[in-house]
Amino acid sequence: MHISDRIAQISASPTLAMAAKAAAMKAAGENILSMSLGEPDFPTPAHVKQAVKEAVDADMSHYGPVAGTPGLRAVAAKYMSANKPGEADTFAAEDIIVSVGAKQSICNAIETLVGKGDEVILPTPCWVSYSEMVKLAEGVPVYVRTTYENDFILTPEALEAAITPRTRLIVLCTPNNPTGAVYSADQIDALAKVLVRHPEVAVIADEIYNRICYTGKCATWASHSELLDRLVIVNGVSKAFAMTGYRIGWLACKDKTFIKACTRLQGQQITCATMVAQYAAQKALEGDMTCIDEMTAAFERRRDLIIELAKDVPGFKVRSPKGAFYLFPDVTALFGKKAPAGSRYAADKGTDLITDADELCEYLLQDGHVACVSGGAFGEPTCLRISYACSEEQIREAMRRIREAILALK
Repeated sequence: MHISDRIAQISASPTLAMAAKAAAMKAAGENILSMSLGEPDFPTPAHVKQAVKEAVDADMSHYGPVAGTPGLRAVAAKYMSANKPGEADTFAAEDIIVSVGAKQSICNAIETLVGKGDEVILPTPCWVSYSEMVKLAEGVPVYVRTTYENDFILTPEALEAAITPRTRLIVLCTPNNPTGAVYSADQIDALAKVLVRHPEVAVIADEIYNRICYTGKCATWASHSELLDRLVIVNGVSKAFAMTGYRIGWLACKDKTFIKACTRLQGQQITCATMVAQYAAQKALEGDMTCIDEMTAAFERRRDLIIELAKDVPGFKVRSPKGAFYLFPDVTALFGKKAPAGSRYAADKGTDLITDADELCEYLLQDGHVACVSGGAFGEPTCLRISYACSEEQIREAMRRIREAILALK
């Protein structure tokens, strides 16, 4: 069959591809440690699992409202609101659309806002799916590279320089995947001032990691009332509540025209998110959230551990992530190195030379038996992404293998 040009131009997810390759090697009997996926290893909280049982027993097995159940939309609005002392909540239930994961929320927002030839600013490094979603909407990704020296934070000067008459949207993620960078309130304020001068540019703020933050409460774009008429904030339960497989995310937006259009799109796509999962997500947001604090504290301990171990890896240059659960070391010092004699990587590749992060990543998988993701997948070919959403024992063993594999390079 003929594949449409629209689908042919998009790439498979490199993170999922690496995870699948590692899983295949593991299934073949190889001892592979996967540090590639951004998925908490904690169990879903007990009160959420109990809610699933309640929903099944209550026969929540029928179609629901396209934009989500009233109960979940209401508690999601509370969760998303700035909640500044003495002020009303930023969002109401009617400002929320519940989707099958935050990924679908982002994709729906992009498809609703972007037309053929429209430019979308993507500060890199950025999550692998943003660019493919823009292409799917027939838009044009405009990559604005940030730097290791500036902690991978987009500057207002770089944002201003990237805006053209064709710019319709910017997508920003904080805490950031893959870098772990967190935008401060002052840094968001500086970007907001630029965007105020360009009322034709909408903003998607991906805040899916905003509860996994090691600097205290994360700054949110919801605080900027001057942008609320063109601001879409995305969140969900996947990361904070260890509910990735439940596939519940949502977007929040005050623009009623956008909400109606996006709901219309979703109605033609999925009808509604799974009712049982929506009920579980509602109970997660209504329940005790100390589970989030406990998981975040564990992630912070793991972050501290992996940084200490990474400092002992030759050629790794590391910054301490302020949020999420990824280490993003600069590995340019290793480019030009050669794999040792008998290297499986060299045999498969036909050369022992390692010239970029993609090849280093492949070498670490083949010879070190550790799966991570090349920074090239995120638009930063000088780095690797290593997930520490796993046990301290696995972190220690994975970093030991990585160090040994790199020490073997010539």
